[in-house]
Amino acid sequence: MNRTLFTGRMKMADMIASNYDLILMLPRFGIPLGFGEKTVKEVCRDNNVDDHFFLTVCNIYTFDDYRPDDEESSRIDNRLVAEHLRASHRYYLEERLPHLQHHLDHITENAGHSGEILRKYYADYCREVREHVRREEKNLTQMLEGTPTVNEHYLKSHDNIRDKLSDLTQIIYKYLPGERLTEEMMELVFDILQLSRDLEKHAMIEELLLQPQEDYNLSEREMDVLELVAQGLSSKEIAARLNIAVNTVNTHRKSITRKTGIKSVAGLAVYAMLKNK
Repeated sequence: MNRTLFTGRMKMADMIASNYDLILMLPRFGIPLGFGEKTVKEVCRDNNVDDHFFLTVCNIYTFDDYRPDDEESSRIDNRLVAEHLRASHRYYLEERLPHLQHHLDHITENAGHSGEILRKYYADYCREVREHVRREEKNLTQMLEGTPTVNEHYLKSHDNIRDKLSDLTQIIYKYLPGERLTEEMMELVFDILQLSRDLEKHAMIEELLLQPQEDYNLSEREMDVLELVAQGLSSKEIAARLNIAVNTVNTHRKSITRKTGIKSVAGLAVYAMLKNK
């Protein structure tokens, strides 16, 4: 697909205008409205937001064929991903699900037995979502604490809750009597479809950006490279010392940065000293 990815040089207002769903991302990053003509990078800087991670999320939410490459992913700290996922969880549980409940209650208020069936279906769905979020939160906590987690295929793990949400839309616009508050029914269906898209992109964030737990341990070769980086050697010098290609050294350095979250040579030097104590 031909498309131009969002960059930090774009105006934030222009980026939002190209995909209005992105306005839902702003509160999850703590970004308020009123950014005027500022660029994405400027708005992120003003709100202490990592612009690379913010843009990656916005690109994933906007372009169905976008997949960040290994280098892009390696620059993103798992803690940032976890913070975003938890903000999304709060949005689903505290805002979206109650909002849908309000509409559904109003539409089915005088629908008799069929209304009871729909409300029960939705109540069961909400319980399933809460349980799903509870498991995700537990896995995120364990991952950040360094505890082994369940290796879960995130897109597949969301299939059931997305399918049930889709089923609810089918029931509402196909089988609920058409004379019942048609405009509010339409609004409810559109809200459900928006939430379903959001859940799919949420799962993609997990699938594409969360780094596997086992990657946190540096390999023996990465430790060799780390020690030489800490000594101030360049990639070319390290390659000659270890008798490996410069590209291989750079790959190891990127992996070390991804696993430790430390980018500067000075920081890596301190890390190497602490590691060898």
